[in-house]
Amino acid sequence: ATDGEHGGPSAPGSAQEALALATEHGLRRVDSKPGLAAYLRDVWRHRALTVELAKAKAYDRNQNNYLGQLWAALNPLLLVGAYFFVFGFLLDVSRGTDNYVAFLATGIFIFLFIAGALSAGAKAITGHQSLIRSVRFPRAVLPISIAMAETLILLPALGVLLIILPLAGEPIQLEWLLLPAAVVLLFVFCTGLGMLVARAASASRDVLNLVPLVVRLARYVSGVFFSIEAYAPGALGLVMQYQPVAVYLNLVRSCMLSGHPQDPVLWGVAAGWAVLFVVAGTYVFWRAEHRYGRE
Repeated sequence: ATDGEHGGPSAPGSAQEALALATEHGLRRVDSKPGLAAYLRDVWRHRALTVELAKAKAYDRNQNNYLGQLWAALNPLLLVGAYFFVFGFLLDVSRGTDNYVAFLATGIFIFLFIAGALSAGAKAITGHQSLIRSVRFPRAVLPISIAMAETLILLPALGVLLIILPLAGEPIQLEWLLLPAAVVLLFVFCTGLGMLVARAASASRDVLNLVPLVVRLARYVSGVFFSIEAYAPGALGLVMQYQPVAVYLNLVRSCMLSGHPQDPVLWGVAAGWAVLFVVAGTYVFWRAEHRYGRE
């Protein structure tokens, strides 16, 4: 006789009853993922965790150095000096710029932010395996908190930049008020970028070896220390000018430098890249939510 014949529940019946009980109490399989809308609501509910992680990461970046958080401003300043000596003095690639020191400083400060978000974002999952396996929370919190941490690190550096520019001969102008909007677009873009590279690195650790190469390539093709328009005309120049990194460098320069007038097309392209990357990044990252910590 089977269990069912003696009145007891059969194995399939028990499984179905357990599933119904779990569903009734809001439980789900550990290897399942919620719907996208529910996932986004869960991310929003964990916004306090996101902010605290971002603040901790930003504070911890230079905490073990003697000068502490001053390195957030000192590091780009030292790079400005080194790049100016090589590219402004030895190679003299200042063609197409009205104020090369201001042009270079703005490019370096913003590029370091993007490069930091890319490099740290690639390790958002692989670098937090113990946390992922210990605590349940939407994993998108990790790349978002990294982009937020890089933004917190950028803010004091931008304060230093606002001091450098007048010393370099740039006038104080109303366009500076547009800088917060440009930073918001940068943050959105870097959040999406971080989600994409975090997912890729989680699926294949080899991606982590490619990120430094991508950062170096972006540094040399994005107009950090030379004017793309002056040195790369034609179709190639257009591609270089409107790829995302160059777009955001030029967007911030249009807010800060008198020689770079405002361009509605540039703002439109920057907003388009930000929306595209954050939408694609969120979708791709969510698709593998149930696999993080298991791959």
